[in-house]
Amino acid sequence: MTEAKLDGAERLHRSRARAWILQIHYKWESEGSKGPLAEALRATMATRHVSPRRLPYVRRVLALMDAHLREIDEALRAALDNWRLERLSSMDRAVLRIGATEILFVDEVPPKVAIQEGIHLAEAYGGPDSPRFVNGVLDALYKGRALP
Repeated sequence: MTEAKLDGAERLHRSRARAWILQIHYKWESEGSKGPLAEALRATMATRHVSPRRLPYVRRVLALMDAHLREIDEALRAALDNWRLERLSSMDRAVLRIGATEILFVDEVPPKVAIQEGIHLAEAYGGPDSPRFVNGVLDALYKGRALP
């Protein structure tokens, strides 16, 4: 079922799952990006409660990020104009990786939905320029959709 066909409650769960993915990615990166993101999820779940309705999507996207991080980062580098991925804020980098994962590897999420969700995450967790920046990078990635 495509994201567009999900009912309102399911779309809300999916959006909140993305916020969990962002938090887990942030934890993983702030601890040196050691080990798989799935391990950062396990560590998070030891102290926090992730809704069972959100957990399958959280696990799925984190597994895709673990499996394809090199390709995701290469695609983002190709979409960045005059920026280096390593120089971005941790939050912007995480939001871009989530959006790129969905655009490249989650077929039921329309790319425009992934971009819009990335903008929402950037508005909530990024800096004042983050929403516009995320929109531009993810849109460029979508328009040049081929993997590097």
